[in-house]
Amino acid sequence: MATDPSPNDELLKLRDAIDAIDTQVLQLISERARHAHRIGEIKQGNIYRPEREAQVLRRLADDNPGPLPPQAVKTVFREIMSACLALEQPLTVAFLGPVGTFSESAARRHFGAAPTFQPMATIDDVFRAVESGNASYGVVPVENSTEGAVGRTLDMLLSTTQMLCGEVMLRVEQNLMTRDTPLNEIRCVYSHAQSLAQCHEWLNRNLPGVPVVAVASNAEAAIRASEEERAAAIAGQAAADAYGLKILAANIEDDPANTTRFLVLGEHDAGPSGRDKTSIIFTVQNKAGAVVSLLQPLAEEGVSMTKLQSRPVRGFGSGGWQYVFYVDVEGHQHDPAVARALSRIRAEAGSLKVLGSYPVSVNNS
Repeated sequence: MATDPSPNDELLKLRDAIDAIDTQVLQLISERARHAHRIGEIKQGNIYRPEREAQVLRRLADDNPGPLPPQAVKTVFREIMSACLALEQPLTVAFLGPVGTFSESAARRHFGAAPTFQPMATIDDVFRAVESGNASYGVVPVENSTEGAVGRTLDMLLSTTQMLCGEVMLRVEQNLMTRDTPLNEIRCVYSHAQSLAQCHEWLNRNLPGVPVVAVASNAEAAIRASEEERAAAIAGQAAADAYGLKILAANIEDDPANTTRFLVLGEHDAGPSGRDKTSIIFTVQNKAGAVVSLLQPLAEEGVSMTKLQSRPVRGFGSGGWQYVFYVDVEGHQHDPAVARALSRIRAEAGSLKVLGSYPVSVNNS
């Protein structure tokens, strides 16, 4: 009479099957890498194609049979593509540092682990690194769902010669961390001003009366907390890992949907991917209804506007105010409807600058 296999026998068979699959996966990844390397030899020049990567990640997420969730599939294949791209064209990516910032997390999410990542002291330095050729690409924050626009990034976009070729939407998870200090013994909390604002209510409830000190970045806050007795920092998991801190309280942001949007800078924008955005800057003539008149072509051409931000131009004082308008629209600048709308806006605007077209963040698509 046959007996059922023991649990240990079944485990051995399953592990043998996994080992065989792993070997097949490795062979296929190696084959993919050889194809990618050959593409680099044929194309030469710029190899990075953000629209192609977005299309691949979306297709794989759509074709995913489970049980892995779509985001896990995207993460796995992002790293495979990152490693393959490094064979074709090693990249250097500048980000707003120091190490352990949300900007670094956004850069690694977008490009994977293979590039060389350069922390920069300021947003201006990120732009300069890309403009000078010292970095292939740069990643900068542009807006937060709680605290609004990052003004310095908007100012730099007005003058830069670089283009936008990508965006990253990063869920911001704020954590309270220390070297080894209990919550009731904390005497100072460091963080970036935006992070302190995002955790205002939690701090009032849990650390009433404890001084909060705004510093240049969350990573700097983590550095200070790692060096000072009875000090804490509010920062992301990456900062805790980088500076050897323990997380006392996780996800302390007041808004659980708190998200920061980052932009990717480069010498080129992206080709059409099928789900794109286009960013522009324009000025208006000083007359009644000028802004409404310039936005009308978007509505008439059926182009959806996803962002409208105004900002004063530097150098117009003593009552001489001048504003520029930052607009994001759905679609690629080469899409017929978007192209017609931009042509009409250009004819009427005081000036128009197309910052670039790029795929919608694959985290949201």
